Amino acid sequence: MIVVDTTVWIDFLEARGTAFDRHLTELVETDAPIALVDIVYCEVLQGIRDDDAYQRTRVSLRAHPILQPGGLETFETAANLYRAARRRGLTVRRSVDCLIAAICLESGAEIYHNDRDFDALASVSDLAIYHPA
Repeated sequence: MIVVDTTVWIDFLEARGTAFDRHLTELVETDAPIALVDIVYCEVLQGIRDDDAYQRTRVSLRAHPILQPGGLETFETAANLYRAARRRGLTVRRSVDCLIAAICLESGAEIYHNDRDFDALASVSDLAIYHPA
């Protein structure tokens, strides 16, 4: 399963023509096993100003599995990821990225992203980064 981060969804939804946008288009069109994390679902929707676009996007996103934290342990894992990165001198700019990474670790999913925080988290854990072929 490939969890798609907000950074990639934004490129895709705005049709920015980036490599991330183009590859996510390919993943969607080939029915690849993509998913979201609940907070990514929230982040994507909160940035949409137009009501019609909001409803279309909401329906489209809900067609994919939406993963959620498994419990308090997920948040402990997220905190420990942050702490491990700090011990190595790496600053993770957003705690939510640690939570997304923790959920990916719990579910065995890869993360498809355009955010250096995930690379830092992968360097201190078993977080799998999805790299297009």
